[in-house]
Parts: sequence; structure tokens; C-alpha cells
Amino acid sequence: MKLSKTFAALLFCFSLTIPSFSQYRPTEEIIKAQQRFRDNKFGIFIHWGIYSLLGHGEWVMNNRDIDYREYPKLASAFYPHRFNADEWVDAVKASGARYITVTTRHHDGFSMFDTRQSDYNIVKATPFGRDVMKELSEACRRKGIALHFYYSHLDWYRTDYPLGRTGKKLGRPTDGINWKGYYAFMNAQLRELLTNYGPIGAIWFDGWWDHDEDPQPFDWQLDEQYAMIHSLQPSCLVINNHHQAPNEGEDVQVFERDLPGENKAGLSGQAIGRLPLETCETMNRTWGYSITDTQYKSTDDLIRLLVKAAGLDANLLLNVGPEPNGSFPAEAVRRLHEMGQWMNRYGATIHDTRGGMVPPRDWGVTTQRGKTLFVHILNLPDNGLFLPIEKKLVKKAVDFIRRTDIKIVPARNGILLELPEHKSEVDFVVEVTLA
Repeated sequence: MKLSKTFAALLFCFSLTIPSFSQYRPTEEIIKAQQRFRDNKFGIFIHWGIYSLLGHGEWVMNNRDIDYREYPKLASAFYPHRFNADEWVDAVKASGARYITVTTRHHDGFSMFDTRQSDYNIVKATPFGRDVMKELSEACRRKGIALHFYYSHLDWYRTDYPLGRTGKKLGRPTDGINWKGYYAFMNAQLRELLTNYGPIGAIWFDGWWDHDEDPQPFDWQLDEQYAMIHSLQPSCLVINNHHQAPNEGEDVQVFERDLPGENKAGLSGQAIGRLPLETCETMNRTWGYSITDTQYKSTDDLIRLLVKAAGLDANLLLNVGPEPNGSFPAEAVRRLHEMGQWMNRYGATIHDTRGGMVPPRDWGVTTQRGKTLFVHILNLPDNGLFLPIEKKLVKKAVDFIRRTDIKIVPARNGILLELPEHKSEVDFVVEVTLA
């Protein structure tokens, strides 16, 4: 979805008319949770639902104009016999990721958890009959992985949801639209997610943009919803993928398919704020499982993306779309394994760091933990590597892996690192100890 001039104008108007969140002050619990979030640096996104049966991504209901009365029939055929929560979490943990963000309810309106608010859920509407969110939450707790819940603000199935710019050709009637009832339904489900599944690291919203073309700004009543989340779990972060600057009450700023400051995908033109940052991206091209999408990014490219995100002090949320049987695609498992091998060696230069004192350059980025600066060289410069750091502030520099000394040469307005001639690593890291 590319931002149009009309959309930009609407955003400006909306910013003038939305309810004020000026009373929101992050509590000490939220501030600590934000720091833990920044320490994590790497998470795995999981897009999974009954749409996986059709093998054309998570937007298939909308993209193929499937009638809202026909689409639910998929549920009766959904039996993911290979789903194993422990295997999912083991693969995630082995990759070096520290948290999972999983779709509890996507835009198709199907709930992937046991909810009392509707029978249209994985326990009551499928022959599988198991609460996969319960099993996943228990596996995450056993294995020390934080769990975040994705939740869609929009719904292509329910007839009480106010029609937006998507899902217009699904046959839904308009005489049953009832925002008050739909809003109550959402909040009741969020209450279930935050009371029945143990500690949840974040609620990750998506779908606000469905009403970005309304003649009048649409009031999602986010202030009340965010306050409820924070009251139910005081350490639960609120994240909203709305493609605009964060609202008050939100605890993380998210960028879709772009690093902060980039806008190649047309979804991330907003300015970078002061909140913790997260970039979400796919391994291949789609979020939900696609039987025709084999265009996986190379492991080297995914590592570079992780490193660049860390250099911008942002987390990378990397997506996996499980197959209809409940297993991760083999290519995704391979990428997770290979990234884990790299993280076993270099994880200390990513985890628990912040963006380094040297901003990103053409050659790479820096990360930093206290007095230790990690120089990530992704593109080998022709000569030595210049750093705009006074020589007196540098004690020593070593090859991070081999622990051999790197010669430091004073230069105008900084120092020059004399690098070895042969480097085969996708990311050659120099560890600089600061005075």
C-alpha cells in the first residue's frame, strides 16, 4: 500500500481531530519493558490461519473476492496435524531470536485461539480443536522466549465491522454495521488474550489504515483500548502498524518492510520518533503461506538486514508463514538455522546493544554496549576504515572473532583502522574498546 497525496492530507487532518492521549505517561513497568524490547533486537513474526489452506497468502479472502459466507468453510478442513509448539519455539530460539509475534486474529476475522466471543475460532470451528495459542504460550514460557500477540483492528467476516477501503467485494451487508458492538467484541477478545495466556510482551495491532480514506476521520477509540491493555498487563507494550507517526499511548514505533528512515516499500514515510523501533520484514515475499512464493532472501541478506537494523537501534521482526499442516516451510527452517549459526558467533554484537556512536555509513553500521563499540563492516572499503572518533578515546581495536589486534592510525578528525586484506565474512566485525 503506497501512500498517496490524499492519504497524506488525511493523515494531517486526522492528527488534528483524533482524541488526545496527552495524559499517557509510560509507567516504570513499561519503561523497563521498552528496554528489554530494545535488548532483544531480533524476533520472529508468524502469520498463520485458515488462509494457509489456500496457499495464496493472508490476504486471499480480499484479493480473490471470496464471499464472507463461503470463506468460513475453510475452517472445517483445517487440521494442522504437524503443529508442534515446542518445535516452533526451538527453531526460533536456535535462530538467536528472543521473541515471537504471532497472529491471533488476522483480517479474515478467524480467531486462532479459544474465545468465548465467537464460535468462529480454531477450537470450536475446526476438527483440530486445539488452542494453539495456549500451547505456544506454554512452550515460550518453558524455553524463555517472549510472546507477543498480533491482533487485527479490521475484520472482513463480521457484519458489525464498519466497512473500510478493503473487503468491499465480499458480499457483506451494511445494515448490520455496529461500531459500538464491534469495539466491545475486540476489547473482550483482548481481555481474554491478556488474562488467559500468561505474560504477554506486546499487543501488535494492524488494520488502522482500513479507514484512512474515509470522508471523515474514523475514531478507533484507541485511548480507551490502550489503557485497558496497560491496566490488564502493566508490562505489556502497545504496538500499532498504522504507517504513521506513533500516537500517545503506543510504546514502540514499527516500520513495515523498511528500515527506519527508508521508504522503499511506500509504507514507512513517517519520521523516526523517540520510542523503541521495530522493522518487520518477510523471508520471501508474502507474510502468510504461499505455495508459489519460493523467492526467499539469502541468509546473507537476512543477516545484513538484522545488522543494519541493530545499527539503527531497531529490532528486526522476521516473518515465517507456516504451512497448512502446521510446520514451518523447509526454506524458512534453513534460514533460521543458518542465522542461528551466525548469531552463535556474533550474537554478542547484536543482543543487548544500542545503535553505536558512529552513525550508519556506506560500509556498514556500529552497535554499542557501554564502552565497547562493534564496527560491522558489510562493504569492504578500498583502503583503511575511517571512524570519526578521537584517538585519545580509543584504547584498542581487535578482530571480534580472531581476537587479533587491528592497527589504529591517527587521522584528521578521527582514526583509521588498518584492516586485514582477506575477509570472507558477510559481516566483518571490529571490536573497539573506548576509554
